[in-house]
Amino acid sequence: MSSTDAEGVLEVRALPDTGLRSEWDSIRVPEQQKNRLLSMAVLATTVRPRVQRSRVPLHGFILLVGAPGTGKTTLGRGLATRVAESVPSAGNWRFLQVEPHALVSAGLGGSQKKVRRLLGETVAEYAAAGPLVVLLDEVETLAADRYQISLEANPLDVLRATDAVLAGLDELAERFPGLLVVATSNFVGSVDAALLSRADLVETIAVPDRDGVKWIVCDTLAELSRTWSAIGKLPSAPGFAKVVDTAVGLDGRQLRKAVVAACAGDPQSALDPGKVSVEALEHAMRQARADTEPRK
Repeated sequence: MSSTDAEGVLEVRALPDTGLRSEWDSIRVPEQQKNRLLSMAVLATTVRPRVQRSRVPLHGFILLVGAPGTGKTTLGRGLATRVAESVPSAGNWRFLQVEPHALVSAGLGGSQKKVRRLLGETVAEYAAAGPLVVLLDEVETLAADRYQISLEANPLDVLRATDAVLAGLDELAERFPGLLVVATSNFVGSVDAALLSRADLVETIAVPDRDGVKWIVCDTLAELSRTWSAIGKLPSAPGFAKVVDTAVGLDGRQLRKAVVAACAGDPQSALDPGKVSVEALEHAMRQARADTEPRK
């Protein structure tokens, strides 16, 4: 893994990357959803260089939407390496993740300048060197819906930042057909409509169903069992089905954190997670559910 000092860039990696592949595998969504994401990403990479964009409107832009904790960012990072694995003939792939909050400026016009510099200079430089996947997390931070902007919150700067994002992405799409941008949003209703219209695919990542809950909990326990083997027996213990039933409705992050909370339930299991009981696991799931309920 490599990094850069360019403002707004969180990290840069060469692709394929085993760590990112592990992230892709760790996210439980319907298999057809992963296939749809990968297929569109591959299509954008293979078709865009060979067609006129005005007639085949592929922008190389995929948007993942859903509540916090559903795995959008991890899925987007994993998608980057899956594309590189699927189209190795495109060249030496790289991955660049943007930190949008670093581009927000209190000064009038500051955000606009930072966005222009990032997209027009930094991203363009990487894209010119070969195929590139850019992850733009929490895109609503930079491309807010211009029709919902408060007149009391420096609207001119927000308008300029959104305009800069749209113009920058358009220019990149035109110049670099080997560039794929994957964006995420926790609040799709806050994303500017013009940005949504540019997406080749808008995919909603939902909380897992019961089978997904079971898979995520078991996967977390399996990782812990690599060191503390006893905890790997919990899925076959009496009462585990009740753990899963209790956990339905939690997102992937909450599920994995609840397993960790069960390990921290008392000093003994904190020293040896293999001592976690199915009852402790159920209690942790119940507590996680209670923590998600609206406070009165």
